[in-house]
Amino acid sequence: MRAHILTITLNPTVDFSTNAPEVQPELKLRCSEPHIDPGGGGINVARAIKQLGGQGVALIAIGGSTGAQLLQRLAHEGVATVAFQGPGETRQSVSIIDESNGDQYRFVMPGPSWEQGDVERALASIDQATGDGTLVVLSGSQPPGVAKDFPSILASHVAGRQARLIVDTSGPALHHLVETPHDSVYCLRMDDVEAEELAGRALPEVEDTAAFAQDLVKRGVARMVIVARGADGSVLSTAEESWHSVGAKVPVLSKVGAGDSFVGAFTLALAEAHGPEEALRFGVAAASNAVMTEATRLCDRETTEKLAQDCSLRKL
Repeated sequence: MRAHILTITLNPTVDFSTNAPEVQPELKLRCSEPHIDPGGGGINVARAIKQLGGQGVALIAIGGSTGAQLLQRLAHEGVATVAFQGPGETRQSVSIIDESNGDQYRFVMPGPSWEQGDVERALASIDQATGDGTLVVLSGSQPPGVAKDFPSILASHVAGRQARLIVDTSGPALHHLVETPHDSVYCLRMDDVEAEELAGRALPEVEDTAAFAQDLVKRGVARMVIVARGADGSVLSTAEESWHSVGAKVPVLSKVGAGDSFVGAFTLALAEAHGPEEALRFGVAAASNAVMTEATRLCDRETTEKLAQDCSLRKL
């Protein structure tokens, strides 16, 4: 199956979200009925695209009975998948909201360890699913055992297929990608904490963030760089210009999936031939929509389009 939008999740999860009257140590916490969703960066991006009226293909590594449950839930949501055998058992994660104060606790498992054969199997599956013009989205954490240069290796695979690679990663993988530029990285996204760590300095103003992002573009790290600044919206820079978009004020129920909703909406807008600045606005609106929903229910087209009308967008 060749895809127009292909999301990659090496370390998927089944997410359990629930509430407890109060989170305290030692005690048995009597929780509400859990809400169960497929999870992992690329999976949530594909789910967001589906809920926004588009269609992407989620390429995922699965293992054991949890992996089978993951595929079943994705099929129920109508998300197309390409699955390949990963090592061990697919992981699970838990988020709990303390009803006494609204605090959310998120317990994220590491996932099974990979070996080189698992990486080669993943790359072969990606090659088969990628064609000319495919928007390839690498999002989420890397499993233990996958080298930090995986995004760079993936960039090399994408390069010969006239595909566009969108990367939303963190930690050593992000650092390596910045240190070793690849022409085939179309867009790189990070948050403000990661940007300041890479810059080695504070980036207090939007203009500071834009200058840093534009410097990465000029160094050849990616053709565009997006930095999420939390409540202060997101900044997008290309070699020629920078844009800043801020979402409308909305009630926050859960922050789970906001970043993935942004990436899904941004990618879908590009697939629908919108310019980067309008894709930025649509992504910010989808992230606002996601925080309004309980658990990991992400976003929908109608609400996101309404919120987009209230998103500011200015050229810096």
